[in-house]
Amino acid sequence: MRLLFVDTCGAMAGVAVADGGKILAESNLILDRRMSARLLAVIQSLLTETGMTVADLEGIGVACGPGSFTGVRIGMATVKGMALAAGVPVAGVSSLALLAANLPHARYNVCALMDARKQEVYAGSFRCESIPVAISPETVLPPGLLLDGITERTIFVGDGATVYRELIADRCGDLATFVPPFSNYPRGACGVTLTRAAFLAGKGMTPEQLESVYIRASEAETAKAAKGKG
Repeated sequence: MRLLFVDTCGAMAGVAVADGGKILAESNLILDRRMSARLLAVIQSLLTETGMTVADLEGIGVACGPGSFTGVRIGMATVKGMALAAGVPVAGVSSLALLAANLPHARYNVCALMDARKQEVYAGSFRCESIPVAISPETVLPPGLLLDGITERTIFVGDGATVYRELIADRCGDLATFVPPFSNYPRGACGVTLTRAAFLAGKGMTPEQLESVYIRASEAETAKAAKGKG
């Protein structure tokens, strides 16, 4: 399948194009306030480099969360719009699974952590075979509470692992293993690989069926709920 993948959930955005199991082009860049405008330009650039147009694509994958609320919405809106225009199916990829995919065939379980601010992390635990397989539900919680449940050797990955590295090392000791800095960021190439796996597993869907995964309510939703109780 000729596939495109887009991730804008975290501090680093990723875009990749593949044909079958071959990665043709990839771009990973720091997110900023201009990302919404820059994203389409990056996508178009990669398609041009690979000699493709949107009409040549057979599917599009997107990181559907958790992560930055604004980032998730940018990626989802972009992919849904492109898929509707091209008439192609889509596949959603967990942003935490995307991080865990940096460590294929890891010897130990992988705990992917994204800094969720407010002294919390988005967390997901995976067994990393050829692709990550979730071994617990994804959640958002204080890092200390997460670490209370670590009872076996675990590899920590993601910007949440960087932010809370001292706490993890102090609480988990020899049970904690950390990855090199460059492995703490998601890769577009990993995302397009997970997208292909999703389509091969029959998990493709229409753009209308694709949903964001926020896990935590937005500040606006929290404020509205609090006002309703007042």
